[in-house]
Amino acid sequence: MSHILIQRRIDPAGVPAASSLRQWAEAALGRIAGDLTIRIVDEAESHELNCRYRGKDKSTNVLSFPYDGDMLDVPVLGDIVICGPVVMREAVEQGKDPRAHWAHLVVHGCLHLLGYDHEQESEAEVMEAREQKILASLGFPDPYADADETAHKRA
Repeated sequence: MSHILIQRRIDPAGVPAASSLRQWAEAALGRIAGDLTIRIVDEAESHELNCRYRGKDKSTNVLSFPYDGDMLDVPVLGDIVICGPVVMREAVEQGKDPRAHWAHLVVHGCLHLLGYDHEQESEAEVMEAREQKILASLGFPDPYADADETAHKRA
């Protein structure tokens, strides 16, 4: 079983309950156990982290930081940072249910911690198929049903 810590650095309005965030993360992790932190941040913190660690001068929806240190007594998976205002804005712009978009980004972030990536087309296809399967099991629609959103994600 995983231990999932939720940190909220912004007003909780529009942010799903911690129990939902944990449920979505557990669905993505499957049988893999370990410690994971999901941190909900504002645009300033997202921008600073994205600039520092990815060299991109803008805020972003989700960042994943896999743990790469020595193994501890308890497996540590890493940290996921989700920018609440960006997620909410994207949901409106893309005509998506906000809860579905939140669920997708939690699953997406967890899969990055597990080693999935989308830098290459073949990697993206594998990762997207896994996301679609997990989200369907949670009752959410295919986040890639709109081809324009897929192309935007990879840009």
